[in-house]
Order: sequence, then structure tokens, then C-alpha cells
Amino acid sequence: MATNMLQSKMRLCSTTGLPVCLSAQRFIKLNAVAGVVSLLVGATAAILLALTRWETIGLLDPIDYYKVITLHGLNMLVFWILFMEMAILHFAATSLLNSRNFSSALSWAQFVMMLAGFGIVNYSVLMDRATVMMTSYVPLKAEQEFYLGLIIFAVGALLGCVNFLGTLYIARRDKTYKGAIPLVTFGALAATIIAIWTLVHGAIVLIPTWFWSLGLLENAPDGAWYRMIWWGFGHASQQINVCAMVAVWYFLATMTTGARPLSQTVCRTAFLLYILFINLASAHHLLVDPGVSASWKMWNTSYALYLAVLASMIHGFTVPASVEVAQRKRGIGGLFGWLTRAPWKDPGFAAFFLSLVIFGFGGGITGVTLGTHQINIIAHNTLRIPGHFHVTVAGGTSLAFMGLAYYVIPLIFQKEIPMRVLARIQPYIFAIGICIMAIGMTLAGSLGVPRRHPDIDFTGAKVAVDLGDAAPFLAMVGIGGTIAAIGALIFCVLAAWAVFLGKTNKGPMTSWQSPEQTRLTKQLITTAWNPNDKGMKPKGTVVLTFIFLASFAVYYFANWKALVDVWPVK
Repeated sequence: MATNMLQSKMRLCSTTGLPVCLSAQRFIKLNAVAGVVSLLVGATAAILLALTRWETIGLLDPIDYYKVITLHGLNMLVFWILFMEMAILHFAATSLLNSRNFSSALSWAQFVMMLAGFGIVNYSVLMDRATVMMTSYVPLKAEQEFYLGLIIFAVGALLGCVNFLGTLYIARRDKTYKGAIPLVTFGALAATIIAIWTLVHGAIVLIPTWFWSLGLLENAPDGAWYRMIWWGFGHASQQINVCAMVAVWYFLATMTTGARPLSQTVCRTAFLLYILFINLASAHHLLVDPGVSASWKMWNTSYALYLAVLASMIHGFTVPASVEVAQRKRGIGGLFGWLTRAPWKDPGFAAFFLSLVIFGFGGGITGVTLGTHQINIIAHNTLRIPGHFHVTVAGGTSLAFMGLAYYVIPLIFQKEIPMRVLARIQPYIFAIGICIMAIGMTLAGSLGVPRRHPDIDFTGAKVAVDLGDAAPFLAMVGIGGTIAAIGALIFCVLAAWAVFLGKTNKGPMTSWQSPEQTRLTKQLITTAWNPNDKGMKPKGTVVLTFIFLASFAVYYFANWKALVDVWPVK
């Protein structure tokens, strides 16, 4: 295959043999470092929030609580995730397509604008000029630089998407690859398409709000209109994450076990379903809004939702199935031998597989249930909602991105990860903390604990509120949240140490697996074999699928029972 890169502007990775565009490498590094800084800010805020929602401690007063929750939400859901996704876009469009970066000028503009937006927004929040939470619902008003910072950040991200599409174009034009684009790049393309839709929503809602904050508009945007358009930005941000996360799953499955998808066509179809239907999942935030018709709510929480869920279920089956088949190709037998003998000491594998399980069992089951029109009414604005999105955004996307970093740092930064024993256990610390916290949130929310209000007793209210039974579950939130935040901070320390103080290694990376495991993985990656060969059936994954469906059925119908109990018929 031809390449459009000058020899002086590229290098070959000593581990994978992939070409690395030196221009793209620079921006992968810059965006990844900025992402980790955002994670550091968000994780620090997370500890403060966890110790506040743990009512026995109640660390922050109400004003500081809302300031910190604004800081946490923006840094974790927007800044950390989108910076990492810009790094992924640069890698997926250049190294995987054997192409140069489309435009260094666009890449610089993307990074500088996103970094400026990150700095402006965090300054505004920390200076008590934007204590409006991430949602910033009108008529709550922040100072004008808060909205300006978000707009600048969004425009920067849009430029990154344009640069990615430009790189795809020149790679196709110059015939730097054969056939269809790789599946990981296809997933990044799906994420880009959703990102453009998402960021345009952000611009539509934030620009008039910015004008209002400047005094150029007398009245705030209509509240119902604001909520609808904002959730086209706010919830859809998570859908960018889902596509990028799944692309990372496929990449790490190959890098850690030599896996390859069972069917490229089916996997690509699932990404297409994401593009067409997953943004409609934003509807569950609007199910109690009077300005939205009942028919619209029903459509989005039934037919459209089912097709988006189908896409996740396809990926949720094909990814572990591909790992199982690769393990069976190594000669590992038994129903679950492929799983018990998987490379669990490899933090890349551990992070990606734990991400898959947490996202599927935790996020998938709760997401479909909470997105059901009727059930939503007993869960809306309770602590069950953040219980759900912490197992999707944190336990799913963030954990997958952490696993990716354990390969990006040696391969792109050409630095060795320090304290490898700590690195091996870091994904488990983070995953355990997220699970404890999310379970605590779900149980507390089931008792009616509010989503955003830190004082569940509503001290001083004229109507007495007694949610004392939730105290043990809020303790779980505090303990689990602290453990998860510590896991995230460990990751930040390891990443920063490696990048700035770590040992340089311009040769093959030091493998996380034994020499024999590494040899077999490389053999599976480089040799031709068909995952659908006879004897390669993913029987264990099929059993896990039925366990998932049974778990979903129990949880789903338990929620219908809880709904019936609200208005008992006797």
C-alpha cells in the first residue's frame, strides 16, 4: 500500500509495525495530556462530592456543593472525554489508514480552542461566577465567560471533527489503504458524526444564552426550549462516548488477545444504528416535561430506544465473543476457560473487559429501565439517574480510556509505565469503587433520595421529609465514590509520571503479558485466520448473554412492581 507521508514526517511503531504520523503524534500527546489534567480536576472534585453525599460527613455547604458539582460534571463528562476523543480521532485516521494528518493548522486550532475553553470555564466556576451545575438551566445565569468558554471549546471540537473527516478524504484519495476503512476507524467516524450533531445543539442553545448573559437579549431563552435543545447536547455527549468506547473495546481486544470481530458487517451495522437512533435517548430527560407531546415521548422511549439498545447488545456480544474465539484459537477449552485464563494482569485487558461488563450489566440494564416512559416517573430526578450514568460514563467510557492509555503511553509517547504492580491493580480499584457507588446511588434513589439536593432531610422545610432509611446507601455512595476517585487519581499519577519522568523506550514496548502470551497474541494479529472456523463457537459468551437477559428481566419487572405499588389497586 502507498502512503502519503514523507519519510521524514513519520516513524514505524516498533511494537505494532503501524506507521505513526509525527504531526498526528504531537496532537495525540497534547490532547491526551489535557484529558488527564481534566480527569485530575474532576476526580478531585469527586472526592469532595462523595464525602458530601455521605450525610454522616456532609463535607461541603450547599453553595460549595453546587460549585463543585458543576466543576465535576463539566470536567468528567465534557473535557476529559472530548480531549481523549480528539486523541483517538488523530490516531484512527492516520496510523490505521497509513495517512498523514490532514492539517496541522486545524489540529492546532482544535487544541488551542479546546484548551482555552477548558481554562475559561474552570476559572469561571472556581471563582464562583458560574455555580449553575453542568446543565446550567435558565433562568439560572452564569457570568458571560462561562458560556463563551463552552462555545469556544465546542468550536474547537468541531474543528477536530473536520480535520478527522479531511484525513479520511485524503487517505481515500491517495489510496493509502485497501478495501473498507478498519472497524476502529469506522467507530471513530460514527462518533464524529454524532459529535457534529451534538456540538451543533450546544451552539444553538449556548449562543443565545451567552447573548442573554451579556445583556444583549432582555429575556432568557424559553425554559422548555432550552431543556430540549440542551439535552441534545448534554446526553448526546455520552453517545459520542459510547461509539468511541466501543471502538476502543475492539482495539484493545485485538491488542491484548489477538481477537478479531466475528462479522465486520454486523459490527458496522450496529454503529450505523447508533448514528440513526442513539441521540433520541436524550428523551428520557424530558419525560416529565409538559412541553413535549405524549406521542413523541412514546416513540423515543419505545421503537427508537429499542434500535439503539440493539446496537449496544450487538457490540456487547461480538466483543467478548471475539475474545473467546481468540482464546479458543490458542487451544484454551472449557465453557469459561477463555475467561478465567484471560490476561487479567494486563491493565489494558482488565480495564476494557471490566468496562464492557460494567457498561453492559450496570449501564445497559438500568438505562433501558429508566428510559421506559412509565417507569421513569418513579425514578426521574432521584439519585438513581446518576447511579446509571456513572456506570456508563465512568465505569464504561472512562475505564476503557484508562485501558487505552496503558498502550498509548508506550506506543505513542514511547515511555515506560512506572510502578507496574500499581498499574495492574488500578483498573480494579476504579471499577470496584464505581460499582459500590452506583449501587448505593440506585438503592438510595429507590427510596426517593433526590438527585441534586445534598440535604436529604430538607432542613428548615415546612413539610417534614424523612429519608433516614437511605443513610446506609449514602454511606456506600461516599465510600465507593472515594475509592473510585482514588483509582482515578492513581491513574493520573501513573500517566503523568510516565509522560514527564518515565524511562524513554523507542524499541518494542515492555509487554504486560508473559513472553508466551505475547508471542501468541502477535501470531493471532499477524496471521490469517477465520474467527468463524469450525470449533470456534463462542459458547461461553452465549451463556453470559442469557445471564444478562435474565438479570435484565428480573430488574425490569421489579421496577414495574415498584410502579404498581405507588398506586395500589385493591
